[in-house]
Amino acid sequence: MKSRYLLIVFAAISVVMWLAVPVTAQRQYYLDHEWAKIWINQDGSIDLLYDISLTLDSGPDINFVNVGQPQGDFTIGGAFDQYGHVLVTSDESSGGDYKVRVNLFSPLEVGQTVRFNLTTNVARMIYEDETNPGYVGMQFIPTWWQEASVLDLRVSIVVPSGVTTEMVRTVVDWNNTLTDDGRLAVYWERSNLVPDQRYTFGVAFPKEYVESYVAAPTFWQKYGLWFGVLGVLAVAVVGVVYIGRKRPYLIPKVSMETLGIRRGLTAVEASYLLDMKPTMIVTEILYSLLQRRAVWVESTEPSLKLKIMEPFQNRSDIAQDGQLRYYEIDALDAIREDGTLDEEKLAHTVVFLRQTVEEKMRGYRRQDTIDYYKSVVTKAWEQVNQAGTPELASNAYDEQLLWLFLDPDYQARTKTAFRDRAFEPSPLWLWYWYGYHHYHPHPTYRTNVEVPTQAGKPPTIPGADFANNIASAVEKTSNNFVISVEKFANAIVPAAAASKASHEPARHGAKCVCACAACACACACVSCACACAGGGVG
Repeated sequence: MKSRYLLIVFAAISVVMWLAVPVTAQRQYYLDHEWAKIWINQDGSIDLLYDISLTLDSGPDINFVNVGQPQGDFTIGGAFDQYGHVLVTSDESSGGDYKVRVNLFSPLEVGQTVRFNLTTNVARMIYEDETNPGYVGMQFIPTWWQEASVLDLRVSIVVPSGVTTEMVRTVVDWNNTLTDDGRLAVYWERSNLVPDQRYTFGVAFPKEYVESYVAAPTFWQKYGLWFGVLGVLAVAVVGVVYIGRKRPYLIPKVSMETLGIRRGLTAVEASYLLDMKPTMIVTEILYSLLQRRAVWVESTEPSLKLKIMEPFQNRSDIAQDGQLRYYEIDALDAIREDGTLDEEKLAHTVVFLRQTVEEKMRGYRRQDTIDYYKSVVTKAWEQVNQAGTPELASNAYDEQLLWLFLDPDYQARTKTAFRDRAFEPSPLWLWYWYGYHHYHPHPTYRTNVEVPTQAGKPPTIPGADFANNIASAVEKTSNNFVISVEKFANAIVPAAAASKASHEPARHGAKCVCACAACACACACVSCACACAGGGVG
């Protein structure tokens, strides 16, 4: 009996001790979005771009992310995060599990979000379509995540040049068709995917629009092994390889809803819709940063040199607390240590802005939206013109500054608005002191940019002088923010990549988060093909 009691006591103590052992915290994370885009190449390969945003809710830090690939014959083009950091990648494929490991620039901690893109080229992705004579095509499954949900899944396939909507067949109905650099793109979207949920997408088109594809197998290639000892195994392999391609294709149906006017864009975002030049878009961003006291202009010759103000020098802090908008954060990241601007990073800021606006515009009426924002500019001028005193007019000009700059006649309208009244600046308007100091090397008053103060009142400026100063400053900014305008322009509109025999992607992630050039696909980029792997983190 004693031994029995001792055994029970020992078992109870063991259970208690086991319960007391600390359990490793389980990692919980989710994908804010998984966007993927495929460009079908003439050689039968694809350029594959993933754009992924991931948030860690609890558990250990995340150091890397595994992204699935369609098959083993792929070449990594590069990966970049939202701050332009080049991320280290490696091929972590094992057996039939094909994946790329993307090492994050810094560990992702609880409560933080990271966004990055990955570009690869995958060979032999286009197959002869056995159910549609004369057609070729591909199917793919975006990377699935066994431990995480996906809030927003978007997939776009850019078909070869010359393929029209009438020619395309799809596995499932599409959500929209778009244009990417003159080529037709087919677009799908899904939302709120649960862990391990998978979707299959695919397109087919006439085979004369590609130079190379994998031909359909002959009868003996498909069924010859039935007569061998490994017949059953052969059927299984053939089924895995070809079952996806034997699904019947459907005539696609457009189901995109027209949503009317897209409200809620900032003046900087509207500048893209109103067809402002990239240099002027950058100027708008700079003045936006000046308004927020995030930067100060140290010098203007031969190009701008900027100083990032103390509260905005920690990128991770401002990314978390929402002080700045996404394009302002990107612009700060383009400022080198010596204060000059990195042309390529600045170009990526413009590209990402353009793509984000296209995403926001998806489903809305473009011309009506453009007309709406033109009316916003008109109303901004009305507020300035209807102000009763020079002080009120000056304050209205400050509040509406970025909208006023969207008017191609802002210089003439500024002169008209202040023709009979002086301009009364505030000590805290860094945008004004930049413009004034720029053309007056020794101003009678200059605000203390290090420690803002209301002490002392700056002098009033004749309206005509102010109009000339601000117009000249804006023009000078748009012409001198980078040393190499050509390098900046080429980074925005990359030259057409020459065809290569290798598998190096023709379209790299372009060192920005969503690198869909002329992203009419609403930054919805495409993912992997028929044999894609699952994703994970570590």
